[in-house]
Amino acid sequence: MSPAPSDDVAGRPERVETMTRDIADVPAVEVITTLSVHLMSAAAVKLGLAEDGEAHKDLDEARKLITALAGLVTAAAPEVGSYHAGPLRDGLKTLQLAFREASTHPDQVGKGPGEKLTGPVHA
Repeated sequence: MSPAPSDDVAGRPERVETMTRDIADVPAVEVITTLSVHLMSAAAVKLGLAEDGEAHKDLDEARKLITALAGLVTAAAPEVGSYHAGPLRDGLKTLQLAFREASTHPDQVGKGPGEKLTGPVHA
């Protein structure tokens, strides 16, 4: 007996085709920017900067998100140009500084999350 059809994409080729066509229409810079904003938002929450900040604060998770963001921004900057990369770099630097401020034992300058990719971050 075969499994019952599900509501997901499997078994619905027209849905997959529509999704593929939709993503094909999105410029790469928009995908990169959107992903960066999601990483920034998640990192801000993990830094305790959200409404119920302390309840969600997790500096280990924030470090991972900021490092991933640093990798994406550093790698994508030459491809997306300074017009798009500038604000992403600014947001990243703000998060890196917020991480240092949120830490009870701050990393040395140059040793914080993503700094091996971005270089040392100073206030």
